[in-house]
Amino acid sequence: MNNMPLSFFNTGEKGTVENILGGEKVSKRLYEMGFNKGTEVKVMKNDAGPIIVSLSGYKIALGRGLAQKILINKQ
Repeated sequence: MNNMPLSFFNTGEKGTVENILGGEKVSKRLYEMGFNKGTEVKVMKNDAGPIIVSLSGYKIALGRGLAQKILINKQ
């Protein structure tokens, strides 16, 4: 598998959520935001500042620390 943190993805790249790293609070927070295993994610913007992704029809801004904890299988 080609899993890597969401923060490594460039604008326009997409993949599916494979795993969440971190403790229970982080996992719960990301789960509630829609980052569940198998969910497709597309990076809308990844430059300076927060990463903006499209997920289940929503646009979500994530700080780099949180994005680092989301492992994505690149498509």
